[in-house]
Amino acid sequence: QICLSLVKLLFYLAHSPLGSIVLLDFQPRQFVMVDGNLKVTDMDDASTEELSCKEDNDCTLDFPTKSFPLKCSALGKCEGINEKKNLFNAYRYFFTYLLPHSAPPALRPFLSDILNATGDLRYGINDTLNAFEKVLHLYKSGLYLQKRPLLLKDYISLKGFRMAEGEGYKCWPSYSHLGCLLSVHSAEEAAAICNSQSQCQSFIVTQRRTWTGRPLASFQTSSTDLIPDANAVVYIKRSASSGEKL
Repeated sequence: QICLSLVKLLFYLAHSPLGSIVLLDFQPRQFVMVDGNLKVTDMDDASTEELSCKEDNDCTLDFPTKSFPLKCSALGKCEGINEKKNLFNAYRYFFTYLLPHSAPPALRPFLSDILNATGDLRYGINDTLNAFEKVLHLYKSGLYLQKRPLLLKDYISLKGFRMAEGEGYKCWPSYSHLGCLLSVHSAEEAAAICNSQSQCQSFIVTQRRTWTGRPLASFQTSSTDLIPDANAVVYIKRSASSGEKL
């Protein structure tokens, strides 16, 4: 969410009515999240000036660990230097820390492609935004789950019940530090997650939703303490239910 919001912001800066805007003091502390969107807190260090040049050799974009040769345009300006400076800063301050973590395994290759392409400045801001929106579509639609074995058949569903609090275990990356609360596309994906975790014996798909509209599922170590709840469904491993009295 943070990276996509940042890319949308940089897309606007690259195509602003004032021209391509560069953030000269590009640091994480210069941004805040407001209602799920990333905002710049200080525009004092923003500029529409692009580096003047006479030849391509005048257009090297330097960072502490990398340098990128750019073209000198017929107008005597280094082509796209503001856009590329913003994008590489997004890569080194945000993408490298956030993109490799917590995505479903099937989506990680797409995020690695974005990471590598922005790190080498092979992608401009348009390509980067398109790549992020493709990943978001796959994530929200559940298309990344195709051709997976159906595991929900290994669970008994009990409608009208939820599990008592306090029977959870901790997992990563959980939406709650008190237990294992993960985003899922469906109960089928939740069953696959439960199967992959040795502690998990049951789960419930809650009414809570993430920013993408995906429900949160709570995974538990026990299936014995059930509480009536007309809006809930508990899924219990058949192997667990055979050894416990429900």
